[in-house]
Amino acid sequence: MSRTNWKKHIIIDPDLHHGDPCIKGTRIPVTAIVGSLADGMTPDEVIAAYPQLTTVKVQAALAYAADVMRQELLLPFAS
Repeated sequence: MSRTNWKKHIIIDPDLHHGDPCIKGTRIPVTAIVGSLADGMTPDEVIAAYPQLTTVKVQAALAYAADVMRQELLLPFAS
């Protein structure tokens, strides 16, 4: 299975949603999609909440998040 090319589905525009990455043609930020999935929603529930989305667009949001995580320096929180 090949990863969805997020660049076809996500836009980063300073004039749209304060420059946050969003699904093209919508004002839905990637963080809303990834956060909803992290909170336990299924992809189908996310799509029901945001009817403009498709399975491919949800996968694009996850692919974008995965690519960003590969580029970020992560430091553990002190407990």
